[in-house]
Amino acid sequence: MTAFIARRLVQMIPLLLLVTFITFGLINLGGSPVAGLEINPRVRPEDVARIKEQLGLNDPWTTRYFVWLGNLLQGDFGNSLITGRNVLGLIFGAMPNTLLLSGLSLLLAVVIALPVGIYAAVRRNSLFDRVTTVLSVAGFSVPSVWLGLLFIIIFAVKARDWGLPYAFPVGGTRELRGESGFIDRVEHLILPVTVLAIPQIAVWTRYVRSSMLEVIRLDYVRTAEAKGLKQRAVLYGHAFRNALLPLVTLVGLSIPDLFGGAFIVENIFAWPGMGRLAVDAIQKNDHTVIIGVTLFFALLIILGNLIADVLYAFTDPRIRYD
Repeated sequence: MTAFIARRLVQMIPLLLLVTFITFGLINLGGSPVAGLEINPRVRPEDVARIKEQLGLNDPWTTRYFVWLGNLLQGDFGNSLITGRNVLGLIFGAMPNTLLLSGLSLLLAVVIALPVGIYAAVRRNSLFDRVTTVLSVAGFSVPSVWLGLLFIIIFAVKARDWGLPYAFPVGGTRELRGESGFIDRVEHLILPVTVLAIPQIAVWTRYVRSSMLEVIRLDYVRTAEAKGLKQRAVLYGHAFRNALLPLVTLVGLSIPDLFGGAFIVENIFAWPGMGRLAVDAIQKNDHTVIIGVTLFFALLIILGNLIADVLYAFTDPRIRYD
């Protein structure tokens, strides 16, 4: 297992380099970060030329990429072109919020999808199974943007008018390391965590149900039932563990969707994470921040897939990576 993890970590290096090269190229080919200054009549052309020289924009983008890469290897991600703040500091300030949001959404999805999927498989074609099927299709089909706005309208804006016992706060929260208290962070997390988790719950519920239906029909499960074991022991001691194997892979492959959904959810609920930082940087044409955030998102996704592979080996003793 140690050798496998070491190989995967080494394989991450060329992949991350490819991500940085493609991102750097696309961003720079898409336009200059000082394009807005060039068309501003209040900015003198000589000032624009001086800024270009300071930023190295007169050189080809390939040359600037290798200069940037050399600084990156020394731990220097550069400074924001808009605020002048260190990019690494901006990312480290926003990353805990994104990890908290995505982690809680992942946990909520697993905690709900597993029992619901198992019970739907055991009670196949029952009313519960049919209702679960309808809700799963709806949860997967509804866009996160629309769902987030709907939650804000119902549970934040109209809650008091409709006589609901509590109106959730939206926006206004500070950074995870800031002065806001624990209760404040929990209140601000409930709605975005739920919105981000609903599509995963819908998919994983159907997946767990399908896996359980396949497993409970196998001979070894019938043998366990014939021996007189209780249904709970048969389901959780024999069927569930084998049905869980495909889900581990699915959870690992869903990590990119979680981080991708964070881009939308964080901006809808004004949650100060990496997704909101990236969108702000894109709107302001802040190249250094965009590249830095993209690199860290790629790193988190690759590490998530690595963790899924390791968990798969621990779950199934037949798998050996060495």
